Amino acid sequence: MTSPNFDELDLFVWEGKADILDRIARCMASFDVEVLRADGLPPPPQDRGTALRPSVAIISVTVIDSGGLAHATELLQGMPVIWVAAGSRERDSRTYPPEYLHVLPYDFTCAELRTMVAKLVRQLRAREVAPQAPDVLVAHSEAMKALLAEVGAFADCNHSVLVRGETGVGKERIAQQLHLGHQHYSKGAFVAVNCGAIPDGLFESLFFGHTKGSFTGAVHAHRGYFEQATGGTLFLDEIGDLPRYQQVKLLRVLEDSAVTRLGATAPVRVDFRLVAATNRNLREMVASGEFRADLFYRLAVIELHVPSLEERGEVDKIAIFKALLGNVLGDELEALGETPHWLSDAVAETYFPGNVRQLRNLAERVGVIARQLHGWDQHLIQRAIALTRGTPAPATPSDRNGMGNGNGSLDGSGDRKGWNSGERNRIIAALEINDWKRQDTAQHLGISRKVLWEKMRKYQILDGEPGIPEDA
Repeated sequence: MTSPNFDELDLFVWEGKADILDRIARCMASFDVEVLRADGLPPPPQDRGTALRPSVAIISVTVIDSGGLAHATELLQGMPVIWVAAGSRERDSRTYPPEYLHVLPYDFTCAELRTMVAKLVRQLRAREVAPQAPDVLVAHSEAMKALLAEVGAFADCNHSVLVRGETGVGKERIAQQLHLGHQHYSKGAFVAVNCGAIPDGLFESLFFGHTKGSFTGAVHAHRGYFEQATGGTLFLDEIGDLPRYQQVKLLRVLEDSAVTRLGATAPVRVDFRLVAATNRNLREMVASGEFRADLFYRLAVIELHVPSLEERGEVDKIAIFKALLGNVLGDELEALGETPHWLSDAVAETYFPGNVRQLRNLAERVGVIARQLHGWDQHLIQRAIALTRGTPAPATPSDRNGMGNGNGSLDGSGDRKGWNSGERNRIIAALEINDWKRQDTAQHLGISRKVLWEKMRKYQILDGEPGIPEDA
């Protein structure tokens, strides 16, 4: 029987209350396998297919029983999972996740472990594909076109780039575009690290790496983020969250282009392109002493500002939403038909403080509603939009028929009591004349579209709804 191919393999172990880490390390000691304790680790760099070695997760079911599964799931990033159970268990999907497929008994032998790991490694390598470029960025607005022009101009230079922008605007997407546009570094890995998720005491091990035996639990040598990014791009997200004592260590690597692993004496040369991102004002942090001025100047050789959704305007909002909705619905989108204009208008008029990330959340909600109900259910979708806005949800059909209660009731004791029926009917008539297009209707009435939207929300007007008789 041929020896399994475990070349450059990482095993992330969540042992919970089970004592399995040392046994796994001993079983794999004769192979080029790094066994890492994953309990309490931050999420590994994103884009595992290009940034890190092949990885398999081994999780004790005690992690589930102790409530640690949510944290483990956040860290897995698509790794295949081997579950370790004390005895035979029914694979009940109501209790355990769908990945509960590859199972080892608690008293597993080294042969059983190696056989199962080898099987998953073969599956991993069989589906390895060349890294693909991220989806084309939506750029209809002048602000976004100007940004992408800058990205194109600076992508192929070797200097560090600082990407600024609010939370959720897509700073990592811009960093990926910079990576892909570089003639040399695009051939290497794109290693993404969230600086705000680095636990105290693990900075040196995660960034610089360590040698075997350099500290308790270091059963194998480990390449840090700096080495992993060599030949490619190191993306440091939330760089403003990096403590000052870690900032100076980062600066030293940037100045020397070399790192020394924990427990080692000889430095290792590193060569990567650095892209950092932040939603904080680093200049103010430099002035207040929170951020080192020398590191700031080293990072911000080139500065790029990613505009918020509000800066990009309605045209980008709608285009991004439709693209995200298409990603959720896939082939089902064609069967559902064109996105209703009332939905596009509602998206255009909504403020998204979480930017594209929040817009993606809304697209996923709307996509689920449309898929499950096989259509654009206006009542439920408008309620989803109201939740996004943090405003009271519009009335349900039963509320409209006078059967509801509470804030949505229209039985004479709720919102309808204060309605101006004449104005409501005039608005509906104008909407009908203009084929329910809000911009045209707003111009017809001589008001802004925002005012029209507020009046429609106040009077709970839905598409195709007749007005209330004047004597109602």
